[in-house]
Amino acid sequence: MLQAAVFLDRDGTLIPDVHYLSDPQQVQLLPGVAEAICHLKALGMWVVVVTNQSGVARGYFPESQVYAVHQRLSELLSQSGARIDAYYFCPHHEDEGIGSYRIRCACRKPAPGLLYKAASQLPIDLTRSWMIGDKISDAQAGAAAGCRTILVRTGPGSELPPTLPTDELRLAAIVDDLAHAVEIIRAAQKAAPAGY
Repeated sequence: MLQAAVFLDRDGTLIPDVHYLSDPQQVQLLPGVAEAICHLKALGMWVVVVTNQSGVARGYFPESQVYAVHQRLSELLSQSGARIDAYYFCPHHEDEGIGSYRIRCACRKPAPGLLYKAASQLPIDLTRSWMIGDKISDAQAGAAAGCRTILVRTGPGSELPPTLPTDELRLAAIVDDLAHAVEIIRAAQKAAPAGY
């Protein structure tokens, strides 16, 4: 049976936005993130990270470092009983990529390819799912995949404009952080008809 998922941006949403993060020792959780993810899992939702990692495309670090960062993130979350179900990342950049990474791909947000890939590998119902991030491109990716979206004012999200095209972005709200985003999702689930 298909389940709803919450797709989470990584940098600026779960952890501080350290430009071109490649060192697992720099990974730190933003306040309340582990607890918020625990609440999402308690709602019976898939929790999936989708992140652009153009540092790979630019040759700053290999893909193996992205996996190392994700392993460290999972370790930190597990200390609070939180768990990410899957990680998906885009290593491409069409203008500044090197070699085979310099392509116009379908996976770099705002394109929805990472969400589609997750839905092809996990039993996810995109129409009941959510995308949470700190950049408009996160909302664009979520909306393109048919998800409802929430933007958080952590990381670069602190510079988001006060109003955005809610219909175009399928935007439910702009909130302070992940914990507040989870409150919105929980309220929406309670208000949804049975079996939704």
